[in-house]
Amino acid sequence: MQEGGANESPTAAIAEPEPDPGSRETPEKQPEAAKMVKTVGSLDEFRTQLADNDGKLIVIDFSATWCGPCKMIKPFFHSLVEKYPDVVFIEVDVDDAQDVAAHCDVKCMPTFQFYKNNEKVHEFSGANKEKLEETIKNLK
Repeated sequence: MQEGGANESPTAAIAEPEPDPGSRETPEKQPEAAKMVKTVGSLDEFRTQLADNDGKLIVIDFSATWCGPCKMIKPFFHSLVEKYPDVVFIEVDVDDAQDVAAHCDVKCMPTFQFYKNNEKVHEFSGANKEKLEETIKNLK
């Protein structure tokens, strides 16, 4: 009886954990893409992102939750992360990070600013998908 009980325990313990790691891997991979767009909430964070990504193209989407065109272009902006893995994508909510919006002289939403080597190299306003992707292609 003792041998039978000993054999059943390890088998049950081994069988249960195997499905769990497998089922956990699939959901974890999906949110990673969403996490690749970084959210900046303060001027200090903004400056850190520029400094930490020196040499890379940084694309910043200045938007607001109440802005219709911002909502329309947001999924497209997020999709560019997978298409251009060598580019850094950042979102700034102008209501949450008013200091960043003021520092960057953002007047309307959405505004896209492009930085390279800690310098702004381009900017445009409006939810223009074609212009956004074309600008990334030209600057990277």
